[in-house]
Amino acid sequence: MEVPVYNMAGEVVGQTELPENIFNQPFNEGLVHQAVLHYQANQRVGTASTKTRGQVAGGGKKPWRQKGTGRARQGTSRAPHWRGGGVVFGPHPREYRQLMPSKMRRQALRVALSQRVRENGIRILESLAMTEPQTKQAVALLSSLGVQKALLVTPELDRNVYLSARNIPGTETTYAGNLNTFEVVSHPVLIMPVDAIERLRARLGTPAKPENPPETE
Repeated sequence: MEVPVYNMAGEVVGQTELPENIFNQPFNEGLVHQAVLHYQANQRVGTASTKTRGQVAGGGKKPWRQKGTGRARQGTSRAPHWRGGGVVFGPHPREYRQLMPSKMRRQALRVALSQRVRENGIRILESLAMTEPQTKQAVALLSSLGVQKALLVTPELDRNVYLSARNIPGTETTYAGNLNTFEVVSHPVLIMPVDAIERLRARLGTPAKPENPPETE
């Protein structure tokens, strides 16, 4: 599977071969959906909290006597229907985190990347380097590739690329070691240098099976 390689000016300067075991996987909607939900759930902090009528301060005295006033009987001014009272069925701190096997997460990322290739949503650069943090450079790169919104994937953390692209609406930056399925499906185009592909190959490449597996008793 060969794709064109561009330079920073948007010109085709060659071809590169994408690893089949990463960029040519059959689409699995259920697996991708599960990976996206897993990521979104793990981003939730779960700190929303409310107080019940037993936790609200005050309300120890009966507002008025039980009978003879012509009003409804009340036992406390901190009941839910009173102003300043407790909250019924309100949120309380909880853990939203979900577990997903690492093999499934890696396969979901392979599937998402493969789908982006089929949709012509990946641009490979010979290098992605910016001399200084400058939004103008990132805008010029996107314009030269004919892209408005994209995810820039660097081999490692790159401060100049991050600072150059952070003010562009719809454009985000990550690095190959931290790329996840949610980021892939959330952006129509991925822009990455050849070095990032090698980093993904090391991270997602399927390990070779031993030729002579050990015998089991």
